[in-house]
Amino acid sequence: MFTGHYEHTIDEKGRITVPSKFRDELVDSVVITMGFDGNLLAFPHDLFVLLAGKVRGTSLTDSNSRILRRLLFSASEELEFDKAGRILLPAYLRGTANLTDNAVLVGGGEYFELWSPENWQVQQVVLNDVEANKQRLEALDLFTLP
Repeated sequence: MFTGHYEHTIDEKGRITVPSKFRDELVDSVVITMGFDGNLLAFPHDLFVLLAGKVRGTSLTDSNSRILRRLLFSASEELEFDKAGRILLPAYLRGTANLTDNAVLVGGGEYFELWSPENWQVQQVVLNDVEANKQRLEALDLFTLP
């Protein structure tokens, strides 16, 4: 499971070190794609294949389905780790998430996210809104424990 958050530098070639805690969950590669909030999403290969299968199961005659296919498949890259535990983020994906010199890697359970420090600070404001969090948790009924 991907938990915690880590800030890492991005070198001049676009390489970033993935924390060893995350690499242990990934084996040899990770699939990176455009996120929904000005970030990137990083999936283990098997989870991405499962997600891709669900998207491929949608109708080609539906315009939202075609847009989702374009969004997912045109902006996805399977990236292998080098010997130093780094991946090379393509320039177009770095640009999508406003990643320049640094990135914050954030656990998301089954996947993790890559954020620019500036965009992550904006998310921190959202995450620290106590009243909004209470409403989110109540709507999802997460505190009814077995």
